[in-house]
Amino acid sequence: QVQLVESGGGSVQPGGSLRLSCAASGNIFSINSMGWYRQAPGPERDLVATISSNGSTNYADSVKGRFTISRDNAKSAIYLQMNSLKPEDTAVYYCNADGFLLTGYDFDNWGQGTQVTVSS
Repeated sequence: QVQLVESGGGSVQPGGSLRLSCAASGNIFSINSMGWYRQAPGPERDLVATISSNGSTNYADSVKGRFTISRDNAKSAIYLQMNSLKPEDTAVYYCNADGFLLTGYDFDNWGQGTQVTVSS
């Protein structure tokens, strides 16, 4: 019903930058919140940043001042500009979106994930 496709991951040296993109498609009526989460080896998937439909943002303390989330409602897309990357930012980054389908049902979906590796 809803597909989230991420792109932009890769390998970078400490201090470098990457930009992640995520686009939603499918039987969507409206999208409320979209966001980025990350999962290093282990069971925990942690919040990185979220953005609401009106542009309100929320960041994990560990990325404040380094990462910027933005949103293009016309494209049902979000972006994550990651600067001053650190080795501890290494993880699989997942896009998430929630909202309503054209059928009236709600949805809360995840993308397939994109690997970000920060290493010298």
